[in-house]
Amino acid sequence: MSHPTAVTPVTPVTDAAFAAEVLASEVPVLVDFTAAWCPPCRMLAPVLAAFAAEHPDTLRVVTLDIDHNPRTPATYGVLAAPTLLLFHGGQPIRSLVGARSKARLTEELSDLL
Repeated sequence: MSHPTAVTPVTPVTDAAFAAEVLASEVPVLVDFTAAWCPPCRMLAPVLAAFAAEHPDTLRVVTLDIDHNPRTPATYGVLAAPTLLLFHGGQPIRSLVGARSKARLTEELSDLL
């Protein structure tokens, strides 16, 4: 018996939508600052999708393409891709730079989820 495949729970956001989608969110939001040309970013994408699927009620995961949306990375001092920023209450509360495994990501954010 096969199970239906869930739609990826990771949502793209833009500079224009950042305040509404991230800063105004009632739940914590993990923002993946990514780029199409970045191999570690591509490696991280399935990790984030799996992580988001495991935390559907306690966390949102979004991606922001730094090449097409330069204002938000500049605002938060993002200098490398991939960079993960966890926002809660409209403020960044944790910064993680570089690709990582789901186990490592879970460990790094366990105190906040």
